[in-house]
Amino acid sequence: MDFSQRLQRIAANPDALTQIGRGLEREALRITPEGALSPEPHPSGLGSALTNKWITTDYAESLLEFITPVSHNVEHLLSQLADIHQFTYAQMGDERLWPMSMPCFVGNEDDITLAQYGSSNTGRMKNLYREGLKRRYGSIMQVISGVHFNFSFPDSFWDQLFGEQAADERQNAVSDAYFGLIRNYYRFGWLIPYLFGASPALCGSFLNNAASSKLAFEKVGEGTYFLPNATALRLSDLGYTNSEQSSLKIGFNGLPEYLEGLRRAIRTPSEKFAEIGVKVDGEYRQLNANVLQIENELYAPIRPKRVTQSGEKPSEALERGGVEYIEVRSLDVNPFSPVGITADQVRFLDLFLTWAVLSDSAPMDQCELECWRDNWNRVVLDGRNPELLLKIGCDGERLTVQQWGSRVFAELAEVAKVMDTAAGNDEYQQTLSRLQTWIDEPSLTLSAQVLTQIKEQQGIGRMGKALLAEHATTLSEREYGYYDQAAFEQEAQDSAVRQAEIESADMVSFDTFLDQYFADIKSV
Repeated sequence: MDFSQRLQRIAANPDALTQIGRGLEREALRITPEGALSPEPHPSGLGSALTNKWITTDYAESLLEFITPVSHNVEHLLSQLADIHQFTYAQMGDERLWPMSMPCFVGNEDDITLAQYGSSNTGRMKNLYREGLKRRYGSIMQVISGVHFNFSFPDSFWDQLFGEQAADERQNAVSDAYFGLIRNYYRFGWLIPYLFGASPALCGSFLNNAASSKLAFEKVGEGTYFLPNATALRLSDLGYTNSEQSSLKIGFNGLPEYLEGLRRAIRTPSEKFAEIGVKVDGEYRQLNANVLQIENELYAPIRPKRVTQSGEKPSEALERGGVEYIEVRSLDVNPFSPVGITADQVRFLDLFLTWAVLSDSAPMDQCELECWRDNWNRVVLDGRNPELLLKIGCDGERLTVQQWGSRVFAELAEVAKVMDTAAGNDEYQQTLSRLQTWIDEPSLTLSAQVLTQIKEQQGIGRMGKALLAEHATTLSEREYGYYDQAAFEQEAQDSAVRQAEIESADMVSFDTFLDQYFADIKSV
């Protein structure tokens, strides 16, 4: 079957396209009224960052992370995210949420307090992992924010695509299909930073490395630097990457290959990280001295995922049950949205990921993977250049972003029609029509809009402060749309109880806990 035949097979059951599962994770820094990173601890009204199911922290105590449950409705999803923002604002006093992926000026890394999760072994391990990140890469890179999009197809989708199958056969078929999607994401996912990249500029404090010296930055205001055609500097070498990972050869041709590569990475010692030390004078500095401390340290624009059971590592969950959903990690925070993402963005991701799983996806060797990574880097640094050429395969033809994007959009239009027919409206076609103009005219893209405002307001700082004030007003004046105040207050209280229970249940020392957690690595 080809793409169109697969699409028509799926279209025969409307549930296959109306019951897609989506979840959002949005990161945001707490900012003082003066525009600095908040020095205050996690607001007590939000409960426990370790166990609250909606509101936690990422790297730093000031870096909040909002998590929605799985939703099958785009409006419900965004309403849930807005409700979480609204409640959080009410617990933050006069602080605000920074509206951009790239933070403004950070004067001293020591001003960034690592996220705290209490005295349990689990909480201490999460904190120590962050200590390791600090010593490996520095804290400034770790307070860059993003939006993660979790996505899954319903059983009815796979029923239509594969027909009747035994349980093991279905599990393998679904995992293979998701890995086909992942390969196509590497091939064509540069469309995401082209359309939705929102970090064409950054504060000068991010330019103190070798990567920046090779790029022709221009300056605006007192300390904002930009590349004229950049889209998402957050995804470049100037953002958070792990240079040690460049030697890793993790493939995406199927679950066994991926797991083998991932496990090799967490077992591979790093001479560079060994110099840091693991436990020095009785104090831990990192979880271990391997290329990856744990699996979460792997930098990737997209990941295969499965919900873990208690005490289970992500790779163990994948091996147990196969791929359950995928996590898109290449979205910048949309600074013009109070919640960091819009309905058009969600619907485009629906279209793109559905197209990616239904399109042919040949196995990918290391040469091809490096080719696609090069395309991504070109779009990140120079994506709005109308003369930019992208490679099609290691030895293939070259096309402009507009030429290649138009080819993809032509097939996305087929998906949009089918999804709108299933839903009984034309919202996907409307989204695609709006974004088609962004393909044709780079000045309409999100990064172009952001750069225009940065120039008008003479810097990231002024633009960010203006937007965060607007968003604070918007969120404070809205009514709850999905949850209510009582639900958030109850979860905050319950989360504190759950943390206390975890802390009281610890029966071994932290040293023993770590030894047990990494026993499979040490036994190799």
